[in-house]
Amino acid sequence: MSHAIDPKPGILEIAPYVGGASHVEGVQNIVKLSSNENPAGPPEAVREALRRTFHLLNRYPSSDHLSLRTAIGETYKLDPERIICGSGSDEIFTLLCQAYTGPGSEVIHTEHGFLMYRICALAAGATPIEVPERERKVDVDAILEAVNFRTRIVFVANPANPTGTMLGTTEIARLAGSLPEHVLLVLDGAYAEYVDGYDAGAKLVTRRENVVMTRTFSKIYALGGLRIGWAYGPERVIDVLNRVRGPFNLGHTQLAAAEAAVREHDFVERSRTENARLRTWLAKALAELGVMSDTSTANFILARFATPDEADACEAHLRADGILVRKVGGYKLPNCLRITIGDEASCRRVAHSIGQFKGSDG
Repeated sequence: MSHAIDPKPGILEIAPYVGGASHVEGVQNIVKLSSNENPAGPPEAVREALRRTFHLLNRYPSSDHLSLRTAIGETYKLDPERIICGSGSDEIFTLLCQAYTGPGSEVIHTEHGFLMYRICALAAGATPIEVPERERKVDVDAILEAVNFRTRIVFVANPANPTGTMLGTTEIARLAGSLPEHVLLVLDGAYAEYVDGYDAGAKLVTRRENVVMTRTFSKIYALGGLRIGWAYGPERVIDVLNRVRGPFNLGHTQLAAAEAAVREHDFVERSRTENARLRTWLAKALAELGVMSDTSTANFILARFATPDEADACEAHLRADGILVRKVGGYKLPNCLRITIGDEASCRRVAHSIGQFKGSDG
């Protein structure tokens, strides 16, 4: 039925994004392992930077983000003029779709890809095209087969969410080099810092005119609550995005916190090392219980169960124990649960609870 005021086509096809649960009715001492957050919390330098912004809250913030872009450039050895900052990398995805897609164009994402890619495409009036993965891993050939004259953007997360799997730099370069000139490859590097020595595609961006890399402060930097992301891309693309970006999309608190965080190199190294240690431990502990997972390169593992019913039953058991993990049926993985790597106590608690579940189940 048509009404006098209707949204443009595609909007009502969007299923609103639902974040990981954070509480259970009637249960205290919750362990939240549903949103891939850094259990360490932000470093003290960030807390101090936030305190210094309180007296500025009546003033508009910088609109060019120069100080933050310079700090990011120094940390990652990138040209600040080719960096744009946004309200989480989600805003960068929105700006890219707004600027480069629309009715009649297509946006490619993979079978288990981050849900925001589809949402941003539909919001811009574009058609999202899903391509299959191969055993929960991005398939470059499947992507290339789906590309046509209507394709404008290809989204690839590397490492991927919610699978935790990763493509090698050779495969990513092959994808970038095989795309037609009118197609932009967007490499989502939200979890890149968890991979030692990985540049998330930065060198590829520097060499090419059709690749954009996005990053976030929400994961290893432990600033999910402030919503700060950034992208590095060709100058012409960054120029376009700055023309559609809101001038004050980041406030004083976000800018100050992110600048302090990006300089905390020791904090990042400690977080990466501890995450790797506990990720290996938890994957092995669950495997010994018969719950397998692919080798993860992020700060979570994707635990696989025999059936969707078993996965649902395990999630309910964990929830009753006050442990929140992420059901991923919406990512077409109904027999899996995504489990964030928390601190050591949390990892031991989730392994113990799943052990109890498997024991009672068997």
